[in-house]
Amino acid sequence: MGLPVTIAAVCFDLDGTLVDSEGEAADAIELAMQPLGRRLSASERNFVVGHGFGEIYATIKSGGGVPWSAAQFEEAIYQARLTLFEQHGAGELPGAREVVRRVASRWPCALVTGSTRPEAKLMLDALGVSDCFMATLCAGEYPHGKPSPEPYLQAAAMLGVKAEHCVAIEDSTAGIAAARSAGMHCIGVRVGNRYGQDQSFAHHIVETLFDVETLLLSS
Repeated sequence: MGLPVTIAAVCFDLDGTLVDSEGEAADAIELAMQPLGRRLSASERNFVVGHGFGEIYATIKSGGGVPWSAAQFEEAIYQARLTLFEQHGAGELPGAREVVRRVASRWPCALVTGSTRPEAKLMLDALGVSDCFMATLCAGEYPHGKPSPEPYLQAAAMLGVKAEHCVAIEDSTAGIAAARSAGMHCIGVRVGNRYGQDQSFAHHIVETLFDVETLLLSS
């Protein structure tokens, strides 16, 4: 059974959807803050999953022990991400490379991520799929991050399609809420959901991106 929607475009999340990096995002923040003697609390680590950079920075700074500006915080985390990338690579999730290419050959695609643009570029270049996205939206390029619908609404506008004719591919609770609030049909993917984020609000829940492709092509 296909999706009950006329598909005009497809929007992909990045962390936890295309790359297995939800845990690494928190690891990078902790690594960046080591010189400050500041560790992430369990609640802060959980908040990192699915939220954008701006929201993450505000949450961690409000917890104290972070004297950096948002720009300094971003640069420190990016350097930490580079260190972890050199150690572990992109952590490609099953189907990320080939499914994105096949989907992009049929529909216009957007990347909608809470990562900063340098972080997103690092991962997309590693996967070799940068050219698959007609639009990319990264942290700081929309007024409010997920779970706000604004990133997805902005992506639909950039692609020139109605949000209700878009399918969003997500892994996190915040991301799924953002896509659904924007009026998009949302598919939750389990394989990168390392921290057991609640995906029950998605219209469909599948195991891998290969299953996403099957759903899309059966519509």
